[in-house]
Amino acid sequence: MRKSLFSVIVISVLTAVTITSRAQEATKAAFEPTDKSLQQYKYPDWFRDAKFGIWAHWGPQAVPRQGDWYARNMYIQEGEKWETGAYEDHLKKYGHPSIAGYKDIIPMWKAEKWNPEELMKLYKKVGAKYFVSMGTHHDNFFLWNSQIHRWNSVNMGPKKDVVGLWQQAAKKEGLRFGVSEHLAASYTWFQKAHSADKTGDKAGIPYDGNDPQYADLYHGKAAEGDNKWLTTNLVWQKQWLGCINELIDMYHPDLLYSDSKLPFDSIGRTMIAHYYNQDIAKNKGKLEAVYNCKEPSAGRFAQDVERGVLDSISEFPWQTDTSIGDWYYRTGQKYKSADEVIQMLIDIVSKNGNLLINVVQTPEGDLEPDVLNILDGIGNWIKVNGNAIYGSRPWKIYGEGPSTMGKQEKGQFGGVKDTRAYQPTDIRFTTKDGVLYVFCMNTPVDNVQIQSLGKLSKYSNKEIASVSMLGSKEKIQWKQGDSSLAITKPAVLPDFKVVTFAIEFKK
Repeated sequence: MRKSLFSVIVISVLTAVTITSRAQEATKAAFEPTDKSLQQYKYPDWFRDAKFGIWAHWGPQAVPRQGDWYARNMYIQEGEKWETGAYEDHLKKYGHPSIAGYKDIIPMWKAEKWNPEELMKLYKKVGAKYFVSMGTHHDNFFLWNSQIHRWNSVNMGPKKDVVGLWQQAAKKEGLRFGVSEHLAASYTWFQKAHSADKTGDKAGIPYDGNDPQYADLYHGKAAEGDNKWLTTNLVWQKQWLGCINELIDMYHPDLLYSDSKLPFDSIGRTMIAHYYNQDIAKNKGKLEAVYNCKEPSAGRFAQDVERGVLDSISEFPWQTDTSIGDWYYRTGQKYKSADEVIQMLIDIVSKNGNLLINVVQTPEGDLEPDVLNILDGIGNWIKVNGNAIYGSRPWKIYGEGPSTMGKQEKGQFGGVKDTRAYQPTDIRFTTKDGVLYVFCMNTPVDNVQIQSLGKLSKYSNKEIASVSMLGSKEKIQWKQGDSSLAITKPAVLPDFKVVTFAIEFKK
């Protein structure tokens, strides 16, 4: 009895010591809402190794099948600046926005064909290592079970906790899980709902965004001059913080994305510090969280570049976010091909980045056959070449060839264009476990010449031992000369455009 009691006491003391030790470790690593403190951030290995994520940029704005920004564009009359045709489409299908506004679109989003578990199995098969759910877009509609905002997917529309169900599916498949928030820009983005027609028989009749009973969806009317991407209204900024903290505290995502630069200065830093600190507590002293926003990170977070790619190797891990087509479903839209996505992924990874790509879902929640074919093509390439991507790091240079020289076409929101026409002489590099991977960015038409691996190249200081092509048993013929490594064009090339060679060096 005494021995048992003694054992219990010893175990209790050891447990208390362990908990105290962990608490001290967490406290030691705790972040404060300052740039200096946030620069202590260490990028988690899972993010550095993952390289490829899939995003569900999906919600009630898909319902009209008109593509992006419907909740705003439906309030922009024909002939006005930024008019897209959404206003006219809305009039025909749903009525005038003074009565039938965006609030009336939300209940039409039923997501009746959405199967998150089956989609997640597919995304894992394609090669994604993390998955990101939309949390809230600029339409101020929350896809989580919010206790502070009635306009959410549990109360309305599909009557489901979309974020929660995506998260369960991701965990089941062993994928890291993230959430995107676009709320910070919502306050000024949605101001068009507070206007009225300028012409026609309903000129001057206020749109439904002016109705006080819907102010919690459309926000109030912004002060004059408050019209930039991020609001200057301190009350709204604090409201944003409360909403995003609720999202963080309910779901503890591995990744959190903001569709802007770091929002609202000190308020944004307060959010990041809280996000990092709660993650440290969740992981018993280890920080695993990744925060993305659209400005250079200086080591505080992972910079995100929308619809663009950095033009050189970054000191800090970063991410491109883009879509295979529009962000939201649009009838008849043109999608990127599987080869274009693969080329983009390689270019990004060669520069120390990750690719997060939106897979466009129908309003009902399933994927169309052409989207499934694209995913199948990506998955087939990754099955053969994934070892050169996952867990890799940049080499001494990211690549060579025409796409690395001269003026490069700019991306939409920074960097260079994410998809472009690569030549057979365009090369990209990654390295892993002492092996150098060489990607020919388009199908070789002649022997492959790699100048960076010539004996006299400033980048080559090791003698090559072997060259092989991933996915092939063919013996590859090669010769390392002073000016280049020459690889004889293989007799049989794979069906996809990008061919990968593994270069091993003599010890």
